[in-house]
Amino acid sequence: MAFSSSSRAKLSGTSHISKDPDKISKTSRPNLIEFTPSPTIYQKGCITSDNTVASSPLKHFTHTTRHPSFFEHDIQVEHSRKLKDLKHIFSLVGGNSFEGLVMIDAVQRLGIEYLFKDEIEEILQRQYIISSTCGGHLHDLQEVALRFRLLRQEDMFNNFMIKEGRFSQFNVSEDIGRLMEVYEASQLSIAGEEGLDEAGQFSAKMLNECMTHLDHNQALAIGNTLRHPYHKSLPRFMAKDVFFGNFQGERRWMLHVLKEIAKKDFNMVHALHHKEIVQVTKWWKDLGLAKKLPFARDQPLKWYIWSMACLTDPSLSEQRVELTKPISLIYIIDDIFDVYGTLDELILFTETITRWDLAAMGQLPEYMKICFKALDDITNEISYKVYKKHGYNPVQSLRNAWTSLCKAFLVEAKWFASGHMPESEEYLKNGIESSGVHVALVHIFFLLGHGITEETVELIDSNPAIISSTATILRLWDDLGSAKDENQDGKDGSYIHYYMKEHRYSAAEEAQKSAINKISDAWKRLNKECLCPNPFSASFTRASLNLARMVPLMYSYDDNQRLPSLEHFIKSLLSESVPTEGVY
Repeated sequence: MAFSSSSRAKLSGTSHISKDPDKISKTSRPNLIEFTPSPTIYQKGCITSDNTVASSPLKHFTHTTRHPSFFEHDIQVEHSRKLKDLKHIFSLVGGNSFEGLVMIDAVQRLGIEYLFKDEIEEILQRQYIISSTCGGHLHDLQEVALRFRLLRQEDMFNNFMIKEGRFSQFNVSEDIGRLMEVYEASQLSIAGEEGLDEAGQFSAKMLNECMTHLDHNQALAIGNTLRHPYHKSLPRFMAKDVFFGNFQGERRWMLHVLKEIAKKDFNMVHALHHKEIVQVTKWWKDLGLAKKLPFARDQPLKWYIWSMACLTDPSLSEQRVELTKPISLIYIIDDIFDVYGTLDELILFTETITRWDLAAMGQLPEYMKICFKALDDITNEISYKVYKKHGYNPVQSLRNAWTSLCKAFLVEAKWFASGHMPESEEYLKNGIESSGVHVALVHIFFLLGHGITEETVELIDSNPAIISSTATILRLWDDLGSAKDENQDGKDGSYIHYYMKEHRYSAAEEAQKSAINKISDAWKRLNKECLCPNPFSASFTRASLNLARMVPLMYSYDDNQRLPSLEHFIKSLLSESVPTEGVY
């Protein structure tokens, strides 16, 4: 059950600007942004009158919801003034082809694009016109690649690649900045775009070859780009390593303003996340499953991280807290199927979930009764909140999603019990369902409440491509892991395992290559769903993409069975003081 990351592989200043902007230099020399979050004040103790709480799974760490310095009136006024200044800069640079692109790229990489939605849309509309009618701008590859990426990711110009021609026709062998932009653009490819794939492979090869001849900062910027391309990364997580080679000389003042806005925004969002962690931790403690089901995982911080990564808009605080609840149950039910329940018990549990019959709960063992009661309560509570806010009761869709998940879990349990060795494709088809991604995204769809119609409800219930492609990425990435997660004794194999059994003479490297190719194909399908018109809202589409972006952080285990990338993510976005007891 991949979403639950089990061992079996089932699972991002000046106070006022009066200076007119000068032209941004298209230099290839990188500069790394220095972006350090303000320290957070921690106190010892449990829940107290000053709104602090110590979470039992997060030993020695106290979340605090009080950040008075961030919310003082004068701080807010200053932040608003600088934000107004930056919007003024947008209006000044928006008429310039390259400057407008660079500004959009910068705010997106800093994770503050939500503050400039109208300005970004206006500039991109101009860029669309430029790219459609003005061939004079097409000689510069860096500009071409950046425009392509920004327009395509906003679903404004899906035929841009054809109009611009093949990237390989340009001479890029000596320009690092252009190579990096081409590599970034290639991450948005969809099936059939061989030219874009070739451009990505060529640029990656050239960048790797030239890294040994560059200074430390340049090599670091290239390495970050190759490992964490923007389209496949979480912007707030990468904000500290943003490449700002286009801000040189007199343009450094603009970068200073951007950094000041981003720091203030980071600190305010940082405080909001801590407040949400307090809510999640208290809810989990009050629920009592950690004590009632001692075999199950006790990781509220890890579960909340999924919600925080998927729903990045600060205004979605309530949705993040609510989403963490079903995510926690995915993990708990995963543990029941994977490490604790007998096959007979699992069959009874799945039948009870399928009928969703509380009266039939009596035949279940006590630990399953506790789990099903918690699942029913959470499902009903979320359904009521969605109905009250959006006028639609999603209870049947939520129940159906849980039923499909448990049925897929049961298939894997039966395979293990009988010794059946499924073919790799059979395993993967079921593994997409047992990943838990469908359950998570169905909850996200209804919690967001955007575009709930008979058509979209029917579509979301059917595990559409925008969900199944994300689930494929998660499942196979998990299966590529070499370490056993959380020291559990998993009861099934992985795509790698079944592929090697199916192809008796294949080595592990061949199976891994097959999985990597399938992940690449799944990304192309996800790109098509995200970049082309679909019946879902932009917020839901972004959440699906963010879930896929989060996968490498959740499943990149080191030799010590730890998640260094996830630990770095937590320290970057929450605090250097957050321990990992709530993650493992």
